Amino acid sequence: MVVETTPDELREKLADEESDVAIVDIRDPSSYASGHIPGSENLPSSTLGPEIFDREWPDEVVVSCYVGESSRRVADILDENVGADVTSLRGGFEGWNGDVERGTESESDAGPSAPF
Repeated sequence: MVVETTPDELREKLADEESDVAIVDIRDPSSYASGHIPGSENLPSSTLGPEIFDREWPDEVVVSCYVGESSRRVADILDENVGADVTSLRGGFEGWNGDVERGTESESDAGPSAPF
């Protein structure tokens, strides 16, 4: 079972310049564009496939969704298949109480494929 990271813990990690953490936001692109954690990458769960395991991953990955439910499932799968410490953001984006960016990022390299 995957461990959860609290919003406070994530803010501390993001503030630590030596921390090697990535945030994966699995919400749909329009929700991501409406607001997301700064520096997060939008990888909607519907587009995630096995090729995602072959990516370069940092030491730590925090998966975020809407309310912290779907992110646990995706984090568990990633934790079993990548060489990173993977956690789920407790409460998801709804529970996030830090800075928020708006807008989209460039298309991910993952591309559409079979979902997990």
